[in-house]
Amino acid sequence: MRRISRITVAGAATASLALALSACGGTSTEASSESKGGDKGLAIAYDVGGKGDQSFNDAAYAGLEQAKKEFRYETADVEPTEGETDADKEQRLASLAKQGYNPVVGVGYAYAAAVKAAAEKFPETTFGIVDDSTVEAKNVADLVFSEEEASYLAGVAAAKSTKTNTVGFVGGVDIPLIHKFQAGFEQGVKDTNPKAKVLTQYLTQTAEEGGFSSPDKGKSAAEGQIEKKADVVYAAAGLSGQGVIEAAAANKVWAIGVDSDQYNQEALAKYKDSILTSAMKDVAKAVYNLAKSVEDGKPETGIVRGDLKTGEVSLSNSNPKFADDAEVQEAIKTAKEKIISGEIKVATS
Repeated sequence: MRRISRITVAGAATASLALALSACGGTSTEASSESKGGDKGLAIAYDVGGKGDQSFNDAAYAGLEQAKKEFRYETADVEPTEGETDADKEQRLASLAKQGYNPVVGVGYAYAAAVKAAAEKFPETTFGIVDDSTVEAKNVADLVFSEEEASYLAGVAAAKSTKTNTVGFVGGVDIPLIHKFQAGFEQGVKDTNPKAKVLTQYLTQTAEEGGFSSPDKGKSAAEGQIEKKADVVYAAAGLSGQGVIEAAAANKVWAIGVDSDQYNQEALAKYKDSILTSAMKDVAKAVYNLAKSVEDGKPETGIVRGDLKTGEVSLSNSNPKFADDAEVQEAIKTAKEKIISGEIKVATS
């Protein structure tokens, strides 16, 4: 268990002094943090787009806030910088570990090399990485999801909601992770309505080109698909997805959000009536669970996967028009049951 958060009040002056020194991050804590897990709490380093993306990064922050509230410890969250290298990311993670934060989470697959290197330098600190399963170390948890399953349900929803038999998919960056979203969505559409056509566009080939952080690119892509009669558009594009939602609202068609329940995002409130549903993955829960495992003295390691069966990927029901559509809801329920049972095998590419 974490020393600071579990000290009981004994009244001894020495115990009080030790607690005060630890809480202030004194030299004794700093000196021990490289060889021992730190006494501070959860720290997260954001992916491209940073805090405020109303999606992926904000979900991680929600997990941090939950841990902070429950465990009453010090937390940290750090923004990315433009054009940063793997070495920059590694330095960020190492700095957090050296300061005594534990666990330290890199939000996004781009942190893979950095997490691997930092974990080697700080073997007693637990590290987490979201959306990557390639880092194998005794002190690393790979927090991954079956995004294709939630995307399949989004495809069912789109196929049931389209009136033009044309729907769109906008991917932020042309990479295997986003291919999972596309594959699940297309399969869900085709299995539900074989006559429906799926228009697909990726915004960039690399994250550095702004595929996950450019609402203007998302808006332009969605407008192009809407001109081709798409009346439901699904975006897996991080911050760029806000542009897709804006375009859908302006043209009075449906948008499907991603990662977080975007119908309930404050920054998207003026577009909410155009957000049919969101294909969610519970990054908040994954981040919180990792923090709790460290707090309980049994840190998660290895691949930790969330899927429909565990409830960590799902489809939101916040929009009443969507929630009250009995035909759509029945189709989604049936598809979900078949995926969980294994009757439906959802493609990942």
